[in-house]
Amino acid sequence: MPPEATFIFPHGFMWGTATSAYQVEGSNTNNNWYAWEQESGRIINGDRAGLACNWWGGRWKEDLDRAAEMGQNAHRLSIEWSRIQPHPDRWDEDALENYRRILRGMYDRKLTPLVTLHHFTDPLWFVEMGGWEKDESPGLFERYVRKAVDALKEYAGLWLTINEPNVYVYGGYLGGGFPPGKNDLASAFRVLTNLVRAHAAAYHAIHKIQKEARVGACIHYRAFWPKRSWFPPDLIAANLVSSNFNNAFPDALHTGRLRFLTKSIQVKEAAGTQDYFGLNYYTGEMVSFSPSARTDFFHRRSFPEGALVSPTAFLANVPQGIGEALQWAKRFNLPILITENGIEDDIDILRPRYILEHLHKIWRNINHDVPVKGYFYWTLVDNFEWERGWSQRFGLWGLGDGQERIRRPSVDLYAEICTKNAFNSDMVKKYAPQVYEQIFPE
Repeated sequence: MPPEATFIFPHGFMWGTATSAYQVEGSNTNNNWYAWEQESGRIINGDRAGLACNWWGGRWKEDLDRAAEMGQNAHRLSIEWSRIQPHPDRWDEDALENYRRILRGMYDRKLTPLVTLHHFTDPLWFVEMGGWEKDESPGLFERYVRKAVDALKEYAGLWLTINEPNVYVYGGYLGGGFPPGKNDLASAFRVLTNLVRAHAAAYHAIHKIQKEARVGACIHYRAFWPKRSWFPPDLIAANLVSSNFNNAFPDALHTGRLRFLTKSIQVKEAAGTQDYFGLNYYTGEMVSFSPSARTDFFHRRSFPEGALVSPTAFLANVPQGIGEALQWAKRFNLPILITENGIEDDIDILRPRYILEHLHKIWRNINHDVPVKGYFYWTLVDNFEWERGWSQRFGLWGLGDGQERIRRPSVDLYAEICTKNAFNSDMVKKYAPQVYEQIFPE
């Protein structure tokens, strides 16, 4: 008889999915990503967000119905700065009321909101005045945060200030595919410094408005391993990449000192400004030293040999990396929320395996005293994936050309997990039999 077991998660564990405003709301023409879409060659296939998932038109109701029916007890969403403050001297009370309506709807569906205040998008007026490169930016962000939190505090008490500041900086200021499309080390350091200051200002402001609030940020952790463990240059390259991409921002919030590349600055007001640690994990990579790769800081990256890759080869299924990520996050001595974890898979073959293998690693770490308090799968329904447009499908639910929602097998898998607060051998046999022996070795 093959071994059988049930892996039970802690009582009160948060099970949810994650979304972001620009990716699901649609009909937004007032931020930097809309402007970026209008530039030729910026988005794969020339895609446009357009209606996205039409949440601004009300389709959030049925999508959150689906989340609740799946047994989820939480949902991570973001609110859009450019809607709430469309001009520097104007607040849109109708937009705030619409967000109140969504949060009330979550309350009615018994979904605890985790509200992200900045998820990659900036108002056009903010960009035109210089954006995050300007010293005024943290104060402007704090002003928006005060307005939003004061308006929404009746329905929310769990706040996430800034989503993946490391991705924002690397994508927009070190040669990536995000606006404003710069490749400038000095600009990158200024922006990262101002994001640290903005988080700190938001943290203190939120606690003045709502003393019982829990406030954090989330970092995109990517596991980096030396491709040749015996070769010192690969070891050095992997450590340097990890130190700057993974460590810079959370270390600054922990110690009050920001170290990034060759620069270091004291940001004392940022020390100790997290009530929980938000962790996004998708994949891991091998790093090799390459003297010819000057624009990539003298290294190249590849997925581990034999790892299964997603349909567009954007991600690989590397579950051991989330175990490393959790051990890394544990050193900050905070409760941990896994605020994103998922894979793009339009045919839904790899996704069930990905979810189960990652949850198995998470469960093992919880049982070794890593304080994981919740898990948010990215994402509920296919949405607009930034510079990759509509070419990637991360949703448990698919999105058709006519806005129809398409039920994938992973819907039923995740519903069973959320409902039972556990997964077991029967689920693995049913949804991902190819990994049964890995999860339940004899």
